[in-house]
Parts: sequence; structure tokens; C-alpha cells
Amino acid sequence: MNKPQILVVEDDTAVGNLITTTLETQNYLFHRAKTGAGALMDALSYRPDVILLDLGLPDMDGVTLIQKIRSWSNLPIIVISARSEDSDKVSALDAGADDYLTKPFSVEELLARLRVALRRVRYDTQKTDQEASVYQNGALKIDYAGGCAYRGEQEIHLTPIEYKLLCLLAKNTGKVLTHNYILSQVWGNSTASDTPSLRVFMATLRKKLETDPSHPQYIQTHIGVGYRMLRQKETPDAS
Repeated sequence: MNKPQILVVEDDTAVGNLITTTLETQNYLFHRAKTGAGALMDALSYRPDVILLDLGLPDMDGVTLIQKIRSWSNLPIIVISARSEDSDKVSALDAGADDYLTKPFSVEELLARLRVALRRVRYDTQKTDQEASVYQNGALKIDYAGGCAYRGEQEIHLTPIEYKLLCLLAKNTGKVLTHNYILSQVWGNSTASDTPSLRVFMATLRKKLETDPSHPQYIQTHIGVGYRMLRQKETPDAS
């Protein structure tokens, strides 16, 4: 198996060295860019498997860079930024980032997030047409053609909205979806006032999906930001 290629976009020398040294110890291949323009060229030239991206670049904002990359690629982008406000996280995730790690961070957490992103890459590349019509994640199965969901052999009786929510999360497994994005995809709008209704639907979906809704295995909440479908057999710190 080829070693994963990681593009590190970070203009801070100390942080960049920490990240690249960490990748090197884990035998990842990497390229380093210190500007948005350089990152775009590297992304086009090297076609990395994952991008680790700082938002505070000298020539352009990282959110703008995410939007540019998303215009031609769906490769995983993990933001690593000192911006810790929920609004900053939402802006990056709405632009198309897959995950958001706040500085300062532990190398263990960085590697865990990276493993999640790489599992998504492997899963996406290994799917066959048959697998694409049936989603399997642990005991959860969704038959897209039949419009049914199962936990083990037992069918989960879902309302149309709950089913839409489940399918949206499943098709973006491992990726944090913001409240705005979910509202726009499921209801056709992204009004912040509708977020409480979304929480209610997510709570009812969890009760039907999870063995223990108070300790969810599938749907992870990112408070103030959104939700993520977890792929089963992830390590605990990968979330």
C-alpha cells in the first residue's frame, strides 16, 4: 500500500516543524507550503490524500483557500487554527473543511484526526457500485434503494425527516456537518432560528438509532457547531 501523502499548510515555523516531525515519525509522506498560493500549486501537483491547513496565511484567508480547493476536489481538509470561536469553526466547515483542530493541540489528537480522514479516503476509494447503494457502518445498515434503515436485522422505523438526516450524515461519515449545512440540505434553508428544531429531530433519531442515546456511538455532537457520523471501530480519541 502506498504511503499517504499529506500537505501541510502552515506559515508558523515552529508549528509547521512540530507537524512535519510528527508525520515523519509515523512514516507519512508530506509536502510543506507556507502560503495559500503555494498550497494551491502543491495540491494540484502532488494530489495529497489529506490537507492540514492553518487559517491565518500571509496571502489569503484559509477559508478562501478551502473554497478554492472545493471547486475541484473533495479531498479531506483538517483545519488547524488558533481561532477557537464557534463562528470561525462554522465558517471553515461550511466552506468545506472536514474537521477542525484548535491550537494548541496534542500530537496524539492530530494523529487521531488524521487517521479518521485517511479511513474516509480508503473507504471512498474501495466502494463498489453495490456498496454505494447499501451503507454499512457497524450494526447500522441503510438500503438507499429501498429507503430503509436497519440496526442489525431489525428495521428502524424513521420519519421522512429522520431518514433524510440519517442519510446525509451517513454519506458524510467522518465529516463534521454544521447546523446551517444540515438545515439547507434537509429543509432547504439555513435559518439559525430553526436549529432548536434540528436538535429535536436529532434527539429522536438518536433514540431510535443508538443502543444508549446518552452515550452515542454513531452520531457525535459538536456543541455550537453541528454533528458528525462516526465510523465504527474508531479509536476513542479519534473524535
